[in-house]
Amino acid sequence: MTATGHPADSLSIGEVADRTGLSVHALRFYEREGLLVGPVRRTTGGRRRYSPVDVEWLLVCVKLRESAMPLAELKRFAELVRAGRGNEAERLRLLDAHRSRVDAQIRALGECRSVINWKVGVYAEHLERGEAGGLWDPTG
Repeated sequence: MTATGHPADSLSIGEVADRTGLSVHALRFYEREGLLVGPVRRTTGGRRRYSPVDVEWLLVCVKLRESAMPLAELKRFAELVRAGRGNEAERLRLLDAHRSRVDAQIRALGECRSVINWKVGVYAEHLERGEAGGLWDPTG
């Protein structure tokens, strides 16, 4: 325990926001929506105190959301984790389906990058030659 009566490894909501990149508002939202795997401890004054496990979980959540996992799926994943052992196959199915969607996004972005790289090359070549002929010109 620290001098303030908190476990030495517990963190305030502001500290967790700093470590995860989530806003204080987002952390409260995650808690309200049941996206955490355990209850957030509170001080006698009602202030939230997070454990290192909470932070680890939130860092995973951040990556799942950044990779466009729907909130409903993240909520389901959290429910499964909270339920404990015995549902690992369902967790795996959920994560594998998400990974497949991320892989498809990566392929699509790779195709986009190829087109952009080609256009960058076209413009660079035209600028190097000092001409704009052959580039799209809406004025004719």
